[in-house]
Amino acid sequence: MELPKKFEQVDQWKTMLFLYESALKEINTKIEILNQEFVHVHNYNPIEHVKSRIKSAESIVRKLKKLGFEATIDNMMKHLNDIAGIRIICSFTSDIYQIAKMIANQDDVMVLQVKDYMKHPKPNGYKSYHMVVSLPIFLSDGPVHTTVEIQIRTIAMDFWASLEHKIYYKYEGNAPAQMYEELKDCADIVEQLDAKMLSLNEQIQQMHVEEDT
Repeated sequence: MELPKKFEQVDQWKTMLFLYESALKEINTKIEILNQEFVHVHNYNPIEHVKSRIKSAESIVRKLKKLGFEATIDNMMKHLNDIAGIRIICSFTSDIYQIAKMIANQDDVMVLQVKDYMKHPKPNGYKSYHMVVSLPIFLSDGPVHTTVEIQIRTIAMDFWASLEHKIYYKYEGNAPAQMYEELKDCADIVEQLDAKMLSLNEQIQQMHVEEDT
């Protein structure tokens, strides 16, 4: 993404935030409409709730330094795909790929990158589905394509990820080995819980089908 020329004399940081905040509004609206359509057609709500955020200046600078780049506006837009982030929380693992497909099918959304931690969890047990997408923000002079990272996970996965995040920053990545082992055990429990919940839901859905026939 490049800043439009007409913004060259404006504070670049404020301009960047404006574009990313606009992108979050756009993608939030799309997700809300898709969810309402799904409820209308299937009488089922696949999305529990949605969280969105703009990465803090401190986090942006820290990540750029970690990647070996100088903390400039240009480097932020060229090398970071997660400045604007959306997290979609759903009930069941089967919802994750359905939601991802619905988003990817939008004509003005371009999927730039996918990291499927559902099929390939991280060594510590982290599971989620990540997409980096680009979508146009329509300004008075034309569209500006802006990137947003989308994370899709179940309630149980989100609970686990929140705890892992707290431990990582509390110990600055150097938590006791036993704590990491217990965290990995929790990830295994989360996987079992998601599988059981999905199985129960499928049984309920099958019962509804049989009642209607």
